Amino acid sequence: MDFQNELQIAEAIAREAGELVMGYYRGNYQVELKGGTEPVTEADRVANDHIVSRLREEFPEDGVLAEESANEAADAAGSRRIWMVDPVDGTKEFIKHTDEFAVMIGLTVDGRPKLGVVNQPAKRTLYRGVVGEGAESDIDGTVAAMTVSTRNAPADLRLICSRSHLPDVVQRMMDDLGITEMLRSGSVGLKIGRIATESCDLYMHPSIGTKLWDACAPEAILVAAGGELTDFDGRPVIYDPTDLHNERGLLASNGTIHAELAERLRGYF
Repeated sequence: MDFQNELQIAEAIAREAGELVMGYYRGNYQVELKGGTEPVTEADRVANDHIVSRLREEFPEDGVLAEESANEAADAAGSRRIWMVDPVDGTKEFIKHTDEFAVMIGLTVDGRPKLGVVNQPAKRTLYRGVVGEGAESDIDGTVAAMTVSTRNAPADLRLICSRSHLPDVVQRMMDDLGITEMLRSGSVGLKIGRIATESCDLYMHPSIGTKLWDACAPEAILVAAGGELTDFDGRPVIYDPTDLHNERGLLASNGTIHAELAERLRGYF
């Protein structure tokens, strides 16, 4: 099936939402906590509502699962095609004004990602891809094909980690693999985007802290660029809206030795 029409519409919606988010980013906004620990702003909610409304307008037969309206997950559960939305991936970085946040929209069919858009409006950078059809970056109007690196020795891999924290377990995994080169970034989508553009090779998130909407669009783009994303057991992420958490973490790489990495690292989780 050709998903180019869906991709174009998803990109347009992600750009619209990015403009809404930037309006708050340049101005004033209140920060609240949801679930007692996770920050959320009006930008998250406004972008969420806009994206959900537009997707339902364009694809009325599809399910939609979005972070700031996740209480509606049951509505999407019966659909073969489900859009998964993170309206502001990297809310902490949005609040800190690091520019490392993104609007993310992905489409799954029968529980697997088919396309993704990751829009970083503060840097005029957008990643897009369709599994089996390739991925592209659009940086300030310059479009280029995205592809992963071919590095295939564990010690040569360049790791990308969270900007806000580096768990001790990640340092132990780095030592085990012999990795010495590490970059930092906010937003799961932006970190995985760096792998898809050859500037990094590996991302490890050994915790249950991410949810389906954190992984869907990035995985589609990474796979379209030749990489791989699984949990820490080396198993595919199943995008089932009845179970939102990525219980066994996320492991993303350029794909050259992904099975070997999963085998070596699963014991750390």
